[in-house]
Amino acid sequence: MKTHEVNNQSPILENINLFELDKALQKILRSSSGSWGESEVHAFGEKMGSSQWIEKGKLANVNPPILKSHDVKGYQIDMVDFHPAYHDLMELGVSNNLHAQPWNSDKKGAHLVRMAKYYFYAQNEAGSGCPITMTFSCIPAIKNNLPASEKWLARILSNKYDASNKPWFEKDGLTIGMAMTEKQGGTDVRANTTFATPINKTGKGELYQLKGHKWFCSAPMCDAFLTLAQTENGLSCFLFPRWKLNGTKNDFRIIRLKNKLGNRSNASSEIEFDGAHAWFMGAEGKGVATIIEMVALTRFDCMIGSTALMRRSLTEVLHHIQHRAVFGKKLIEQPLMKQVVADLCLELYGALAMTARTARCLENPTVESAQQLLRLLTPIGKYYITKRASPFIVEAMECFGGNGYVEDSILPRLYREAPVNAIWEGSGNVQCLDVLRAIKKSPAILENYINELEKQIGKNEVFDNSLSNFKKLLPYFIENEYRARTLVGKLAIHLQAASLLELNDSRIADAFCFARLSGKSGNLFGATPIKHVDYILQNT
Repeated sequence: MKTHEVNNQSPILENINLFELDKALQKILRSSSGSWGESEVHAFGEKMGSSQWIEKGKLANVNPPILKSHDVKGYQIDMVDFHPAYHDLMELGVSNNLHAQPWNSDKKGAHLVRMAKYYFYAQNEAGSGCPITMTFSCIPAIKNNLPASEKWLARILSNKYDASNKPWFEKDGLTIGMAMTEKQGGTDVRANTTFATPINKTGKGELYQLKGHKWFCSAPMCDAFLTLAQTENGLSCFLFPRWKLNGTKNDFRIIRLKNKLGNRSNASSEIEFDGAHAWFMGAEGKGVATIIEMVALTRFDCMIGSTALMRRSLTEVLHHIQHRAVFGKKLIEQPLMKQVVADLCLELYGALAMTARTARCLENPTVESAQQLLRLLTPIGKYYITKRASPFIVEAMECFGGNGYVEDSILPRLYREAPVNAIWEGSGNVQCLDVLRAIKKSPAILENYINELEKQIGKNEVFDNSLSNFKKLLPYFIENEYRARTLVGKLAIHLQAASLLELNDSRIADAFCFARLSGKSGNLFGATPIKHVDYILQNT
């Protein structure tokens, strides 16, 4: 029955090249040491914008994983069944080196190229990104702390995805997970009660037995996991595999899968250890220091992931307002809509520039100033960018009205994904306290950070005045824990502004400085200088 004509609707956004649409990323990549990777980033952007892979991302989320604890005869198997689309996405990510590109390449800029590709991947499907992130981030910790690590690294760095449930030494490609928090401690991992007892204490790298539990174990079908457990000399780090060396199932149980707000394609679980075999890593009592190498990189991926969620919602909005007419004009011609969307563009520019600046620090592991900057950038960016994602996506949803609120749209899924990046690997307060702790332990780290900001003095008067005033207040912020969030927020905004000033697109940078640093705008989106609105919309 035909009752009306369907018109004034924006077409479905698919079969697009995410790189070609993203002028912000193009500018950042082309101005960096990662420019050599543009062709592969371009190819991956086309793939992730195709209807085929958009549909797989949707299928992986509407068909969440299912735990099968026992087989038909009652034997415990601890298997998690995923929709085939999930495995397709995992294979795509691994075969495109998202889990290992900087470790597999000696080219300068590999972190930036990997950042760009992961940014496209997370725009489409974030849940399967969790095991990819953990596999990427485990490499330094395993390489530096696990004896005979080469046996593991060759398989972890492989571009082959193997979803089969069999011993790690029988597989060509491995994924690695993480299990840190417990019921009684959460973020306070030093309160962990899981205990590790040596089986045959023969020196560094010996095998231990684990007894206890983990309240969160991400991606439990990974081949092995970094975890923390108490020893006689304090909290220590271990690598425990799904299978023992004798080819039998390791002694741990998946109790249940978490029923989460978002990130539904990813299996997050609770597990118990009942004598599970695990290899000791690092030094006894130094478990946090050992695993922190992994945590720092997962926090970096939280920055990429949140920036990706913002970009995908912005891409949908930019597409929609070019086609939808309201009150006799296309939305893109309506002044207030232009103002709001231009401000969303500025937010995206700032987040992406800060994330790329972090990647550049990772490119320089032997440069002290880069590593000092990285020490603060990681928790600052993790705190600020992940916090901005949720209100950003809500504003994008509002640009659509009801069409953005219904589940047929991708926006509700993006919105549900946003909080996990802020919570996982330490919530906002943890990140801010980490910044304070780092500054108080080594004041030179903050001095180096401020020096990085001061390199851009003279390019924008608003930035110069804001930085000058902020520096005067630094002692007050540092000594007052109540102001830790204010401190970290200001460090983040000034770094974003400095990164945009360094990019040498003065109109984007000037607009950002006015909207974020002048004190003349409100707290909600929609504060872009009018004279820059059209330029921003055309260049994002």
